[in-house]
Amino acid sequence: MIRRIHHVGIVVKRLADASRFYRDTLGLPLLKEADIVDQGVRAALLAAGESEVELLEPLDPANGVGRFLARRGEGLHHLCFETPDIKDTLRELKNRKVELLDASPRAGLAGDIAFLHPQACARVLVELATPRDHVEPPPAPLRLKRLVIGARDVGATAAVFQSLFGFSEVAMNGGPRTMLAVGRGPRLLIPAE
Repeated sequence: MIRRIHHVGIVVKRLADASRFYRDTLGLPLLKEADIVDQGVRAALLAAGESEVELLEPLDPANGVGRFLARRGEGLHHLCFETPDIKDTLRELKNRKVELLDASPRAGLAGDIAFLHPQACARVLVELATPRDHVEPPPAPLRLKRLVIGARDVGATAAVFQSLFGFSEVAMNGGPRTMLAVGRGPRLLIPAE
């Protein structure tokens, strides 16, 4: 059902400023940039190895991304998984009683997209995407090695992601952490404190 971590979405105050850092300082190649009017954002996708970074600037401070920025400031907004057929994936998740924000796919910068409710995903906003025109990203000097998520209950959070997406657990050297395999970009779950 899930191929890989497609991208991580980061809310920024100004796309131009954030792009200078990610593109010019870190050297991540720009793949796409566009205003997505129905989502109320100006967005850019930059290649990061086999994954991508999506920068989101709200076009309206009253929309969801604008409210997120006002409440939490700049930072990680969502995690996007690539799926080969978003319609089938949404149907399967709906059959499993997973709460969806989008019952059907819509157009997004990453292709056909849909969001799952954060309450269904251990308080993480999860996007699913089926790219329309897959193009191999240009080489980037950096890649997403792993995504680290702080959780109140690491075991329960790992169980949610294993149950929803079928991620397998990767052996670790003990401790209160759990690592789940997601393509080549593992997710490390650690205690929030």
